[in-house]
Amino acid sequence: MLPCDHRESPRIAAARAVLVLMATLSVAACQPAVAPEREPESVPVQNQADVVVARGEYLVNILACNDCHTPYQMTAEGPRPDMSRMLSGHPEALQMPSPPTLLEGPWLWVGAGSNTAFAGPWGVSYATNLTPDQNTGLGIWTEDLFRQAMRTGRHMGTSRPIMPPMPWPAYGQMTDDDLRAVWAYLRSVPALVNHVPEGMPAEPPAQAP
Repeated sequence: MLPCDHRESPRIAAARAVLVLMATLSVAACQPAVAPEREPESVPVQNQADVVVARGEYLVNILACNDCHTPYQMTAEGPRPDMSRMLSGHPEALQMPSPPTLLEGPWLWVGAGSNTAFAGPWGVSYATNLTPDQNTGLGIWTEDLFRQAMRTGRHMGTSRPIMPPMPWPAYGQMTDDDLRAVWAYLRSVPALVNHVPEGMPAEPPAQAP
């Protein structure tokens, strides 16, 4: 009896290798294609300061700040704010005469056609220059002074009262973040030189002798 030789011939080994390779390729072809992993695309991060300024612009618009602090001009569609003088307050060249005397009755106060000067029981008031001009606007103010003015109804938060029709009691209810956004926007608008006259508080009634 001849001994059993378990060694494969080179021809059989090569055939076996070909069969294994074909089986592997067949299985791979049945597998779903997997997309290669991609590097995550870099998303530009918007500057946080820009976000705050945009929020402030939105608030200034919905709070109608331009209705008093931007001089009106007459157009074919009626009076409109002159945005070339945006938020610059009562025009220094528009010198107002003494306000008319109002009789007893429901007409208690009056306003100029520019919508920047007003007279009533409190006296005469003018819309201030809210642009960041150093000499005639809010250029020397700080955010804290602005916030205190809105909270207390006093110029720079400590001095003379802010006269009507400025609705500071309503604006003072805004959050610190909203006031900060309004301030940031006011710092971003063009600085316009415009000297607004001082308001004239009403004289106290004379005391009876």
